[in-house]
Amino acid sequence: MTKRRLPLGIQDFEKLRKKQCYYVDKTQLIYNLIDEGECYFLSRPSRFGKSLLLSTMEHLFLGHSSLFEGLVYDKDKA
Repeated sequence: MTKRRLPLGIQDFEKLRKKQCYYVDKTQLIYNLIDEGECYFLSRPSRFGKSLLLSTMEHLFLGHSSLFEGLVYDKDKA
């Protein structure tokens, strides 16, 4: 088992995945937001992961599939 780092202060999905940090996979929730929703207002306190969520969505829409290997949204599994 690979020892992973805590992603303290990392708000970029690509950097987090390339450094092999711990990541709570929220890609299923992102898929649900995209598939079912229209407009969303992200009202969470600071330091609650809004920037990381948007960075994850950015890489998803840009088609950076290698970053999603092993996650729920991994297209190679489907």
